[in-house]
Formats: sequence, structure tokens, C-alpha cells
Amino acid sequence: MTSTDVDVLFDRAAKRLRGVERGKMLSATGLRDPGAGKFFAFVAHGQLVVKLPADRVTELIGSGEGRAFDAGKGRPMREWVGLSPADEDACAAYMREARKFVAR
Repeated sequence: MTSTDVDVLFDRAAKRLRGVERGKMLSATGLRDPGAGKFFAFVAHGQLVVKLPADRVTELIGSGEGRAFDAGKGRPMREWVGLSPADEDACAAYMREARKFVAR
């Protein structure tokens, strides 16, 4: 899957989410939950990056479904994981899960 493919999936899935804001995060356009004031998803390095609980991140990495994400500082970010969703539905599901997490 190319970076462009992930961007397209991200844009399509983002349109399914009501009441989110777009903004800049780590040199990328990300999605923010306005109620929580926190970013929960963006695309970087050809992958969907979402904020999830640390144990869920560990689970996704352990299963091979996700990859550790670092912001170019050489150290993985504990609550962020990079993913290559198979399709728009999978992308939207990860984004909904991440939004729910930051809205707590």
C-alpha cells in the first residue's frame, strides 16, 4: 500500500466521523476531537497513526497488525501506533477506536 492509498483511505474515513476538526500535527494533517481537544489520528510515512491505550498499542504491535511509531526522535511513542488498514472500513474502525480513547 502506498502513502497515497493511505491518504485516500484516511480522507474517506474522516468524512464518516461527525464533529471532528482537522489541524496540523507533526507536519501532517490530523484529526482532533474538539470536546477533548486532543488529536487522535493522522497519516505519516505511509501509515495511519492513531492514539490508543498503551496496552492496545502493545497488542497491535505483538500481533503484527501495527508498528511502533516514533516522531523522528528515535523513541517509540507509547500511546501511538502505525497501521496499514486493509480498506476504508478498517481505517474508519481504527479512527473511531482512537477517538473514543481520547474522548474519555
